[in-house]
Amino acid sequence: MNGEAVGPRAAIVRTLQRLAALGLNRGTAGNVSVRGRGDEGGFHISPTGVACEALSPQQIVFVHWDGRHEGALLPSSEWRFHRDVLQARPEFNAIVHTHSPHATAVSVLGHDLPAVHYMVAAAGGHDIRCARYATFGTAELGVAILEALQGRRACLMAHHGVLAAHESLDKALALAVTVEEMAQLYLKVLPHPPLKVLPRDEMDRIVEKFKSYGQPQRGPAG
Repeated sequence: MNGEAVGPRAAIVRTLQRLAALGLNRGTAGNVSVRGRGDEGGFHISPTGVACEALSPQQIVFVHWDGRHEGALLPSSEWRFHRDVLQARPEFNAIVHTHSPHATAVSVLGHDLPAVHYMVAAAGGHDIRCARYATFGTAELGVAILEALQGRRACLMAHHGVLAAHESLDKALALAVTVEEMAQLYLKVLPHPPLKVLPRDEMDRIVEKFKSYGQPQRGPAG
């Protein structure tokens, strides 16, 4: 998917459909946003209460930093934490939020995801933290997420799901998939103690290697 070529609205629709196809979201669960370009001063986000199979690019909502939105539909009820993360972390251009089953199960346990596999470092550190619980759509949830995202590109959200953010939408989607895979692996090994995790010095090396991993960015929605 070349998000820059199709534009951010179409890229958001395609990403939501891909998340559903992968089983990371169902129905109207989850949401996706892309930072506006140039002097737009806000972000594009999926609307509230519309299933991805019924969604069109024209229904994607543009939200200004002050919370005003453009279009006939209301933005996702989670628009506040998208705004808060995009404003606080200028290196992020896209956010993918899922209710993927294994990662959500770990979030119910309230566990951080430890370094059971080197791919945990794709989120930017030695582990993937679980943000404390706050009611969906509230300012408190944004605060909790930002705390868990310190030095990270992804976090779990207690009793809720996953947030993955990156420089492009493709990379945010890939990271959301990785978090779900790591959560599935963690749940498989958890009943078989002692839990063996990679040492900090090895994770330091892996985190450094991930800084130059992959293809260069091609645009905010790409």
